[in-house]
Order: sequence, then structure tokens, then C-alpha cells
Amino acid sequence: MPRPTVEITHVQEFSAAHRLVSAHLSEQANRELYGPCFTDHGHNYEVEVTVRGTVDPKTGMVMDLNRLSKLVAERLIARVDHRHLNHDVPFLAGTITTAENVAVAFWDELEPALRKFPGCKLYRIRLHESRANKVEYYGPAKAASRSSSPSSSRSSARTRGAKA
Repeated sequence: MPRPTVEITHVQEFSAAHRLVSAHLSEQANRELYGPCFTDHGHNYEVEVTVRGTVDPKTGMVMDLNRLSKLVAERLIARVDHRHLNHDVPFLAGTITTAENVAVAFWDELEPALRKFPGCKLYRIRLHESRANKVEYYGPAKAASRSSSPSSSRSSARTRGAKA
């Protein structure tokens, strides 16, 4: 009998400031595109990390949720909580700190650490920028397959709602 595949999700919150600005645009174009988000402002974010895998018959788990919690806290939250994402977070240096790009960067920071846990893989990063706005990222392989499908509107991240 095949072992069941299950998704487990761990959720943590953090607060951070940022500013949306593109080096590829003039100051006026940035102001027009990003509006109030062109100035420094902050959010109370919520990040959901979903891992998918088969249930280990010895432990009854895909992965120990306490270990997942510790990885998220160390690899992400400790590095972004109460920080300015544009200035204080080395893994976001040079990135336009949209929720989409932050979700992708979170994947890149967390996925290598999860490779050490056999039988499970990082499945999704969901980042809530506010109650109304969230993005989901399913990793580079999923993004590539989504962008090749005719129904795909975005190749790497899906947004719900309007920009804050």
C-alpha cells in the first residue's frame, strides 16, 4: 500500500518596513507606479510555509513541525522581523521588495535547508502582506510549468487583491 502524501503548513508573523522602488524607472515613474508604497512604510506580514511529502510510517509525520518552525524562525523571521527589507536584509539586496519578490526570496533561503529532511519538499510559500493582499509561490519548477500553460497569468507568483 502506498504511503499517503500530505501537506503540512507552519505559519509565523513578522513586522517589517520597505519601500517599493525600481532602479530601472525614473523617480516620477516610480511615484506613479507604486503610489504611496514608493515611500517608506511597513506591514504586519504573515508567512505560511507548506511542506509536502509522504507520511513516515515510523514517526507518523511528513516532518517534525517543531523542526519546521525552528527553520522558519532562524532562516527567515530572525532576519526580517522589525527590519527594513530594502536596507537591513542581505538576501533582499537589490530586490524590488514587492510581496512577490519577497516570497521568491524566502523560498530561495528556506528550500536548501529543507533538502536535509528526506521524504519532504518545500511546496509553497504564501505571504500575506495585509488581510486583503497575499501572494503564493510554488518554486521554480512549478513556475516554469505554469508559465507554459495558456491559463497562466504569472510565471512565478500569484497575487490576490490590489496592491497596498
